[in-house]
Amino acid sequence: MDAFLSALSMLTSMDALLAVVAGTLVGIIIGALPGLGSLLAITMALPLTFVLGQGASIALLLGIYCGSIYGGSLSAILINTPGTPQSAATVLDGFPMARRGDAGLALGWSTTASAFGGILATIILAVASPLLAKIGIRFGPVEYFALGLFALTCIVTVSRDNLVKGLLAGLLGLFVAVVGQDPVTGYLRYDFGVFDLSAGIGLVPFLVGLFALSEVFWRAAEKKEEIGPVIRSAFQLPTLSELRRRSAVLIKSSLIGTWIGTLPGVGAASASMVSYAEAKRSSPNKDKFGTGEPDGLIASEAANNAVSSGAMVPTLSLGVPGDPITAVMLGALVLQGVTPGPRLFLENQSLVLFIFMMLFVANICMFLGGMLMSPLFSRILRLPEPLLMACVVVLVATGTYSINANPFDLLVVLIAGIAGFLLRYNGFPLAPMVIGFVLSPMIEQSLRQGLILNQGNFIAFAASPIAAVLFALTALFLLWPVIRLIQRRVLQGRKSQPSTNSN
Repeated sequence: MDAFLSALSMLTSMDALLAVVAGTLVGIIIGALPGLGSLLAITMALPLTFVLGQGASIALLLGIYCGSIYGGSLSAILINTPGTPQSAATVLDGFPMARRGDAGLALGWSTTASAFGGILATIILAVASPLLAKIGIRFGPVEYFALGLFALTCIVTVSRDNLVKGLLAGLLGLFVAVVGQDPVTGYLRYDFGVFDLSAGIGLVPFLVGLFALSEVFWRAAEKKEEIGPVIRSAFQLPTLSELRRRSAVLIKSSLIGTWIGTLPGVGAASASMVSYAEAKRSSPNKDKFGTGEPDGLIASEAANNAVSSGAMVPTLSLGVPGDPITAVMLGALVLQGVTPGPRLFLENQSLVLFIFMMLFVANICMFLGGMLMSPLFSRILRLPEPLLMACVVVLVATGTYSINANPFDLLVVLIAGIAGFLLRYNGFPLAPMVIGFVLSPMIEQSLRQGLILNQGNFIAFAASPIAAVLFALTALFLLWPVIRLIQRRVLQGRKSQPSTNSN
């Protein structure tokens, strides 16, 4: 009861409420601008968390997270361009609805489905996270190392387009994080005689440069394409009878998004595609998908917004980022003195309850913000891109410098931005690098402590039942493609056997 009252006190504070409202509205706007996305929105806001309190900082980030995922649907519906990758499936039926004159209804369905998916996932989060946290008291350095190693396997999931480059990017992130003091001995590593590197690479300048500034460079280098006309239409909520008729796809898509959100490394883009495919398979209107069918729009938006809450389950309960965005949020929580993981529910229940409540509030703000801001969306989407990118550079520079008033941080931003651009240009994904950078300190420190406890015997790590299970899951996850390949070859061999005997 004391934890609940403490969380409620944090929730009703004016700075937290203003932060979640402002974060949600800003997230909607940034999400609606094609190409910027949730990751950029959160990394740009990271410097503000140093001047805000813990509650307001978390509220700001959660508001931006929820708002930006929803915001991507606006440009998807209005100009046939998903504002974020999570809204890629929204284009398939959202824009056809707008083109036939139902843009207002499409925006209404998008807003309703997004809020419903987020709220339902938050309720599930509040129930599931404490269950996962019950094992927290049994976690020590060995278990945390095994957990960190298992979390690294999500690099494989986010690097399916090019696994080798994804693994190299993850290793690069692990390496960058070890620059500075050794956590056990205190010796300096890879500082190259530069005093500013003795404290390591700062999380904020590294992430801001890697994503925000590299995005500016990328947009300056790419070829410009003409964007189609912006469609204006009055916002229109679906009727209660329509909601009842499509409630099944709403609930099912929200559950799919919540489940996929709890799987480390999968992300909202995959969730929306899986949900869209399932809705198309089971919907009575399957033949209308792709021509402006609301079920397709509902499936995409309910699922990708449910991921925003579902991804917090592994982030809070296990300290494992559910997707690249929560990897950045994981770093932001650490900056606020919060250590996500199994012990969080035992040591800081009030903060966990506050996060649940704030996710609920953020989804309500997202729903109201979508209704109120719809007349402005088409104008915002027509901002000249050079002006928009100039604003991003100014925000990145002033925000990063304001943290420590250290010009070296600006140099880190510039180098990280150039490195991010070069990596993207050569086909290297950035998400594995973030995952490696964020997880590196936990993995290294836990490994070192575990070796000290076991007198340097790494094999003794397997004596822990939890660690043994996590090691087995890690091996299974990594070897599963090989196992599937062997199974397919065995089946092909059995099918070809009768024909060989007959000859």
